[in-house]
Amino acid sequence: MASDVAKVIEVTAASSKGFEDAVQSGLKKVGKTVRHIKGAWINDINVVTNDDGKISEWRVNMKVTFLIS
Repeated sequence: MASDVAKVIEVTAASSKGFEDAVQSGLKKVGKTVRHIKGAWINDINVVTNDDGKISEWRVNMKVTFLIS
C-alpha cells in the first residue's frame, strides 16, 4: 500500500502588476525546479508604495505544497 508524502516550502514573490501576478510568478518560478505542486497557502501580503501612496509593488509570502516520491 503506497501513501503520499508532501513537503512544504516557503516562498516570497513580488510583482508590480498585482497580487495575483505575484502569486503566479512565484508558482512559476518554483515550478522550474519542483514537480507535483498541489497548492499554495498565502500567509502574508504586503505592498510597497511611492511617496503619494500609490502601490508600486505587491509582495506575497506563501507556502507551496508538493508531493515527493
